[in-house]
Amino acid sequence: MTRIHSAAVLGAGVMGAQIAAHLANAGLPVRLLDLTKDAADAGLAKLKKMQPAPLFLPEYASRIRTGSFDDLSALADTDWIIEAIVERLDVKQQLLARVDAVRAPHAIVSSNTSGISLAAIAEGRSAGFRAHWLGTHFFNPPRYLRLLELIPTADTNHAVVSAVRHFADHRSEEHTSELQSH
Repeated sequence: MTRIHSAAVLGAGVMGAQIAAHLANAGLPVRLLDLTKDAADAGLAKLKKMQPAPLFLPEYASRIRTGSFDDLSALADTDWIIEAIVERLDVKQQLLARVDAVRAPHAIVSSNTSGISLAAIAEGRSAGFRAHWLGTHFFNPPRYLRLLELIPTADTNHAVVSAVRHFADHRSEEHTSELQSH
C-alpha cells in the first residue's frame, strides 16, 4: 500500500489552508502553495488567527512551508497533492497539467472540489496521473468535522483509494496517541 509521508495543498484560501493545518496536525510536513508566495504566507497567517483553531498546537504551523505555483518542482517528492483552488474547470486543468509534469509516479493527486466533474478536470492528463487521481472532499472546518468524502473516478487505482482511506482513518488517531504518550 502507498504510504503518505508528505503532502502539498494547492490553494491557500480558507479551505486549502485548513486542509494544510489538518495534515500538519496528523504529523505531515506540508507545502502550502498559491499564485504567489505572499498569498500563501497570507493564508498561513490567517490560519493562525482562525477560531476555532485549525491547528491542535500553534507550533504545528512550523510543519507548513509556503511557496508559489511558479515553482512546482518541490512536488516531485510529495506523496499526496491536494488541489483546493478556485472552482473553475479551466484553471484547475491548467494547474494540474503542470502538476502532472512534475509529480512522482507514486504521488496521489486529489481535488477538494464539490461541484466540478473529476473526470473533466483530469481530461488530457497522463494515464499514471488518472490512476492516482480522485476527489477528496473535506468538510469545513476539517479539524472539527471529521468527514472526508472519497470520490474515485473510473480510472482511479483501488490501491490509491485504500491508501487515502487508511491515512484518513488511522493517521490522525496514531499521531494523537503519540502525542498523549509524550
